[in-house]
Amino acid sequence: MVKRVPDRAEGVVVLQLQKVSKRYDRDRPVLRDINLEVAAGERLAIVGGNGSGKSSLLRVIVGLSRPSSGTVRVPDGAIGYVPERFPCHDRMSAASYLRHLGRIRGLSTGDARRRADELLERLSLVGGSRTPLRRLSKGNAQRVALAQAMLVPPRLLVLDEPASGLAESVHEALADLMREASSGGAVVFTEHNAAFVRENATRICTLNEGALKAADPFAESERSRKIVRVEVTPKGPETAHELDWANMRGVVRTQQDEDQVVLHVLHEHREDILWAALQNGWSINTVVNEK
Repeated sequence: MVKRVPDRAEGVVVLQLQKVSKRYDRDRPVLRDINLEVAAGERLAIVGGNGSGKSSLLRVIVGLSRPSSGTVRVPDGAIGYVPERFPCHDRMSAASYLRHLGRIRGLSTGDARRRADELLERLSLVGGSRTPLRRLSKGNAQRVALAQAMLVPPRLLVLDEPASGLAESVHEALADLMREASSGGAVVFTEHNAAFVRENATRICTLNEGALKAADPFAESERSRKIVRVEVTPKGPETAHELDWANMRGVVRTQQDEDQVVLHVLHEHREDILWAALQNGWSINTVVNEK
């Protein structure tokens, strides 16, 4: 059951989940008896491995998926949501898309245009706001996804791996938008980038096999995950494409050693990173388990 509750003052509960469970058909529960309260002013990070139920939990929070049992109470105000994969196959331009959504959400034509332009400029959209959505790179599509979530200042902002695909230079703009949202409401987000979580979360919870619990410092949860050291070099400047390794999904940290790049990768993302290297003209020198 999902209920709307009136806007609350700073520091008072904005989002509440009581004994929320989610099961698909006869499968084991994806979410199990989750109790959670998020207050205005908080930026809550939910961390966990692949298949732990993070995206399912966010979809339940924003109302895209109904809980099998339990109660979800959300604010009586705007909810901004950025999914893990933002669909961008439209011929409409980024600016037209945002202006259209702004009008749907109650903004005047002028306000929708000004807000869209402001957000795209802050997020450094590459290629121009007139570029059709379907021609945007993953990173630029993510910028548009973030802009649409912030067109109307949300009472609750829900982000599924918002830094994924974004250049590190855009992380500060993303952090600023999250702080703005939490100044008048609350933010709930998932993210595999440990540094981004440490710098931007006011509280961290871990989700493991559908069960949610408060986390100790993020490093504790990171230590329990297997890390693979991958060393790669470009085959040649003519054949190798430049890649933003630091912001690829599953990369915990990177080091540059002359022409060689050393990647520390979460074990479950190892194959994706190796495939990206081979597809883009990089040689794989070493793959070693660190722990």
